Amino acid sequence: MLATQLRAQGYPCDKPLKAERDDKLSKPDNEAWTLTCSNATYRVSRVPDLAAKVEKIDEGK
Repeated sequence: MLATQLRAQGYPCDKPLKAERDDKLSKPDNEAWTLTCSNATYRVSRVPDLAAKVEKIDEGK
């Protein structure tokens, strides 16, 4: 589901490998996830009825 949302917003995610919820960054009505795709890793914040906030994470960090 996260990969589909990222693609709809124009971010490439060729093959989703795993999604992990980030409990430290998540808040009520604002879930934070780390999505690992075959070509990139993203930090995704989801708020109901809004576009996701997406940040590409550098592999070296």
